[in-house]
Amino acid sequence: MKKFAELIKDLDSTNKTTEKISYITRYLSTANDSDKLWMIFLLSGGRIKKNFTTPELRQWTVEASDIPQWLFDESYAFVGDLAETISLVISKANVISEYSLSELVGMISNKTKCEKDDTKQSIFDVWKVLGRGELFAFNKLITGGFRLGVSSGILINAIAAHESAEQDVIAFRLSGNWDPYNTTYSALIRGDNESLNLSRPYPFHLAYPVEGNVQDLGKCDELSAEWKWDGIRAQLIRRDGQMFIWSRGEEIITEKFPELSVASDFIPDGTVLDGELICFIDGKPLNFNVLQKRIGRKNVTRKILEEAPAVFVAYDILEHQGTDIRKESFDSRREKLEEILTAKEHGSVFRLSPLIRFDNWSELKNIREQSLEMRAEGLMIKRKDSSYQTGRKKGSWWKWKIDPMTVDAVMIYAQAGHGRRSGLFTDYTFAVWDNEKLVTIAKAYSGLTNKEIEEVDKFVKANTVERFGPVRTVSPELVFEIAFEGIAESSRHKSGIALRFPRISRWRKDKKASEADTIIELRKLIKK
Repeated sequence: MKKFAELIKDLDSTNKTTEKISYITRYLSTANDSDKLWMIFLLSGGRIKKNFTTPELRQWTVEASDIPQWLFDESYAFVGDLAETISLVISKANVISEYSLSELVGMISNKTKCEKDDTKQSIFDVWKVLGRGELFAFNKLITGGFRLGVSSGILINAIAAHESAEQDVIAFRLSGNWDPYNTTYSALIRGDNESLNLSRPYPFHLAYPVEGNVQDLGKCDELSAEWKWDGIRAQLIRRDGQMFIWSRGEEIITEKFPELSVASDFIPDGTVLDGELICFIDGKPLNFNVLQKRIGRKNVTRKILEEAPAVFVAYDILEHQGTDIRKESFDSRREKLEEILTAKEHGSVFRLSPLIRFDNWSELKNIREQSLEMRAEGLMIKRKDSSYQTGRKKGSWWKWKIDPMTVDAVMIYAQAGHGRRSGLFTDYTFAVWDNEKLVTIAKAYSGLTNKEIEEVDKFVKANTVERFGPVRTVSPELVFEIAFEGIAESSRHKSGIALRFPRISRWRKDKKASEADTIIELRKLIKK
């Protein structure tokens, strides 16, 4: 555990990619395979299984530290990080433990609900023997709060360097929802258990937004264009007579889309398609909100299938006849994709994303203006000679989205942030007018400069009307422009609408609260 604690400290001390890679590589060269596996899992965003809640952990901390509840609550509110607060109030140990990372994980995650008292005692015992650095790392472990700026690319680069392996190979092996409880470092990273690869997706290739003049991307005859669909990015995998569907968030969602099981009738084994899951009716894509509701249901009923029928819109092929073809050109991959999707009758649940023909940039700009009619977010532009890469790479794929929709709204609630922003009010709730009252429409957490955040923070503290726990009601005076990607009706929200990806576009210091937009104006933006 000491080595892992040192790694956490080192990673938190730098923003340099090369240094982070070096620290992870050093850890890999000294830790045992079990600890390596858990380190990879934790830095990839994984959380250990545990049988206690955060409120229970807070109560146990109060008991172990022998301080009043109010003092712990005040300390936590000031520090803003639960793991750090626990580390500060628990007495520093006089003995340095010899626990390994995997031993501590096993101690916590192997307990059942019937053994909660045992779990509590185990945590108490560990707290007594850990040094300060190890204590902080352990508390991060049990609170699930590792945020160290370690991207998947950094982790993949470090593992590849340690194993003397290709980065693409490591990226592929880390893809999917692998479970450290049911595999080993060697099976995962070195491919000792090839059965793990049966359902494994490839890392997704992500596009960069167009910046500056779109004409700078290159010559039109070297580029390909298609619609940027507003759905769920997914890979459909056919291997060994089985089908798997993975979302970009690395969730397996096969059971959510039973209508796609017909893939087994015409998509051959050894095929992996990249595309977008969208709900379609009468040849038109439905609002993303319809698809989101479907994903949220535990059971896909016949009614859901009728109201929100799904379509897989394919725009790339990554594996063909059991061979990884990602290094082939986009044009070459597209030919293979068209052969599969046009060779046999496959009903209406699979579609080939149409390529958009254009001779010049002016023509493509005019086509882009039709995005809302197509219910698309804009255009995707890809180099015809581009390979399918891992992650977000500049120079081959771009997303040219239409300008977001905006609304001028009034801030009515504020809440303090966490971590480095724990002392500032940075999380805001916004509302628009419904006749003479304000109704909430969205929350937003980003978009202001540090100076503006400090100004808003001063306003919140000076103009608090009510307090509800950590939330403050403030005088409805400040107006902000809120940008968003989509809007839909929603029975879950009091206003009756839901905004997609809301964020603060700018502070409208030129507007009074009475000049903010109305719910009627927002409803006009909803596409039926």
